[in-house]
Amino acid sequence: MAKKLFSKDVLDIDLDKEVQIIIEQIREALSKKLKRRGLVVALSGGIDSSATTALAVKAVGPEKVLILLMPEKQSADDTLKLSTMVAEKFRVEYIYEDITEILTSVGFYKRYNNAVQSVIPDYSEGWKSKIVISNTLEHKGFNYFYIVARNPGGKHIKKRLPLKAYLEIVAATNFKQRIRKMLEYYHADRMNYAVGGTPNRLEYDQGFFVKLGDGAADIKPIAHLYKTQVYKLAAFLGVPEQICKRSPTTDTYSLPQGQDEFYFSLPYDKMDLCLYGKNNGFLPEEVSKLLELTPAQVQRVYDDIDAKRSATKYLHIEPVLIKDIKEIK
Repeated sequence: MAKKLFSKDVLDIDLDKEVQIIIEQIREALSKKLKRRGLVVALSGGIDSSATTALAVKAVGPEKVLILLMPEKQSADDTLKLSTMVAEKFRVEYIYEDITEILTSVGFYKRYNNAVQSVIPDYSEGWKSKIVISNTLEHKGFNYFYIVARNPGGKHIKKRLPLKAYLEIVAATNFKQRIRKMLEYYHADRMNYAVGGTPNRLEYDQGFFVKLGDGAADIKPIAHLYKTQVYKLAAFLGVPEQICKRSPTTDTYSLPQGQDEFYFSLPYDKMDLCLYGKNNGFLPEEVSKLLELTPAQVQRVYDDIDAKRSATKYLHIEPVLIKDIKEIK
């Protein structure tokens, strides 16, 4: 069979058919593999968790879905409003769990501030910050991370992060995802529910998740779908338009941060097409014309995809056993 020509419609899917496949698989997983009676989903107000919520309701009904809203003091101002909007749209029970006190008790804010202060000594209460990545399209080789901070007077400071400070900042922010997952499993255990994960294919493939944090789940209904497809699926399922038109964010740092600033080489729609192109054997020359990039730039994105797959392989592997353990029959 001749290879399909590369075009924007390569990511088009039959939405109705896809929904039916997913909900049937959710039902089968719950009844035959997981032996659980419903689903817990952490809802952030983003497109992925909103689509996962809608699919969960389609699969098992709103009475067997529990939504958790888990903001903290650095969450975006609209996080709670948007997540509540989705929960109410699909008429599911939701529980509000502010994780600020838990984060304080494990020293997150102090640890984070100390790491930033090692690079920006004046950083203190009232400042806000985020991590950004160097532009993959503009250079070859390793990516570099920078801390961008804004003082109470509105002045921005950008400093390149040494490895030690970068690792400490990421390790500290990972508390957020792991604490949320701890609460998800608490509620799942008390209700005999399974935990629904929310990564899309781009995030899952490229390791954009925290091990034993948002990477932990019993079922991941949209991990095979490119983010572009998730947006279309969400609109098809009736997710509020305000969320379907919202750009993806990390909602992890105190300054607003797009996913392409922090991790990916390009905005998600172009990144999806590059990932599809690489996965399906399209040359950079074929992909570049559609994305208004040079073949060299697409090649750099391809190389970055490989680099992230290699660097984040650890996130996907199961615990290493010293010897194989086989069931005794």
